[in-house]
Amino acid sequence: QVQLVESGGGLVQPGGSLRLSCAASGSIWSIYTMGWYRQAPGKQRELVASMTKGGTTNYADSVKGRFTISRDNAKNTAYLQMNSLKPEDTAVYYCRGVSSPYVYWGQGTQVTVSS
Repeated sequence: QVQLVESGGGLVQPGGSLRLSCAASGSIWSIYTMGWYRQAPGKQRELVASMTKGGTTNYADSVKGRFTISRDNAKNTAYLQMNSLKPEDTAVYYCRGVSSPYVYWGQGTQVTVSS
């Protein structure tokens, strides 16, 4: 069993930055891919960024060049550095861990970009 806990969300002005953290506990040795997803009101949950244990990354086109995913395997924590934030980045951000065939989700953290 794996538990994921996100932190770091909040209210930020357009152009600002936030750093999200996702701390994993439990059987963390088995997590191969960690990722960040987001869900805006009335929209489907979508992939923002993901990273494998080996460091291979994948980003949504809408965040390329602005967001950076990283992970500290020793601390069992994944991060999402978000720069140049836009109002359309407003959403609940979820951490996701994959330990095939199991998928684990955090509870989500709200990010609001508004002046």
